[in-house]
Amino acid sequence: MEKLKDYCGVFGIYNSEHAAYYTYLGLYALQHRGQESAGVAVFDKNEIKYHKNFGLVSAVFSTEKLGELKGTIAIGHNRYSTSGASDSIDNVQPIVVSSKIGKLAISHNGNIINALEFRKKLEDEGSIFRGTSDSEVITHLIVKSRKETLEEKIIDAVAKLKGAFSLLIMNNGKLVALRDPWGFRPLVMGKLENSVIFTSETCALDLLGAKYIRDIEPGEMVTVNPKGTTSCFPFKDEKHKKSQCIFEFVYFSRPDSHIFEKSVYGIRKEFGKTLARENPVKADVVIAVPDSGLVPAIGYSEESGLPFQLGFIRNHYVGRTFIKPTQKNRDISVKVKLNPVPDVLKGRRVIVIDDSIVRGTTSRKIVRMLKEAGATEVHMRISSPPTKWPCYFGIDTPTKDQLIASNHSVEEIANYIEADSLAYLSLEGMLKAAGGEECGYCTACFNGNYPIEIPESIIEQAKKE
Repeated sequence: MEKLKDYCGVFGIYNSEHAAYYTYLGLYALQHRGQESAGVAVFDKNEIKYHKNFGLVSAVFSTEKLGELKGTIAIGHNRYSTSGASDSIDNVQPIVVSSKIGKLAISHNGNIINALEFRKKLEDEGSIFRGTSDSEVITHLIVKSRKETLEEKIIDAVAKLKGAFSLLIMNNGKLVALRDPWGFRPLVMGKLENSVIFTSETCALDLLGAKYIRDIEPGEMVTVNPKGTTSCFPFKDEKHKKSQCIFEFVYFSRPDSHIFEKSVYGIRKEFGKTLARENPVKADVVIAVPDSGLVPAIGYSEESGLPFQLGFIRNHYVGRTFIKPTQKNRDISVKVKLNPVPDVLKGRRVIVIDDSIVRGTTSRKIVRMLKEAGATEVHMRISSPPTKWPCYFGIDTPTKDQLIASNHSVEEIANYIEADSLAYLSLEGMLKAAGGEECGYCTACFNGNYPIEIPESIIEQAKKE
């Protein structure tokens, strides 16, 4: 793993005769958030029909499959597993269950850090789990609640949870959207004619021509039913410090999206400008590791006055099934995705911008490729602080001992990746570029200040996975 993965996207729509198709399109726009599996569930006449499978959205759905999903309410999900085995169809979402309140479907972006505790308790009480994901724990808690209405059951269940959850829940003609009280993961609300939409990022609204209404607030629950739209804040209080994931701006979200009420493109570009002010170096050209390095590289170029060039061309058609090379040809795995442009690099001092360094092995291959293509010097600049701590709130990260920045100095990392120099964006510079500390960001992956205490069982489980 050389990129951190948040990697779940959710989409839901209420009151549309094209609910399944629009959800399919929404998931298509959110494909960057999860490439392992996809699914859509629709509500029609007290029934929930669904289709889900492994693969990209375009591979999972066909015209025929979408035609079978008739209904005016739908929710969908793209997945990259952060909890639970990725090779089990029971972990693919939306999760659909039958219960005493009728069929219920749920899509979840995030990670529940006390899920193991409740899973064991539920199993001791006789509950049977089909999969291994924390999302299924949420479903069981809702269904087993003794409260009367769907909203009351959700409040009763979710109030017990600690961690990240942007949730969409569909049941009996209702669509419920809610966000955890810390606000880790993004969730926005939009409108398309008479339809209400909830989704992870605004890029999904843009594809449909829908209007962005607002962000769902941390700790807020919004219900849409035939009577209209209502909102309440049952999960928000002074105990919960707003902790929105700042890595959404670094890498996860699409640059054309607005999340946390801010432009991803604008903030990512400001990261690059701040990086240039903090870490200047004599060079001839600025290039980027595509795609997440492109926008900060533009910012770095503008601030430094150095020209920006496309030093790498990315092959966008490399899937997860690419056959891994032999040890003898180990660098092919990078070259098949990124190819350097000698005309840009030969005889030049190059600044290369990337969003992060995880283990460092890919960065080393990138530096080698640039020098083999003729660069006389390679100065790597990273548009985020050193990633030193694992995340437990919906990001798939290696353990602390596998993160190169957790046990090596910047100089040691520079030597390892064979760069002429290496520098990171400072945490202070990052926060200022993203609007300031008052915006309420989680920066635990950089400084280890987790907004919620992490149970030892979760830490041990992460080491085994």
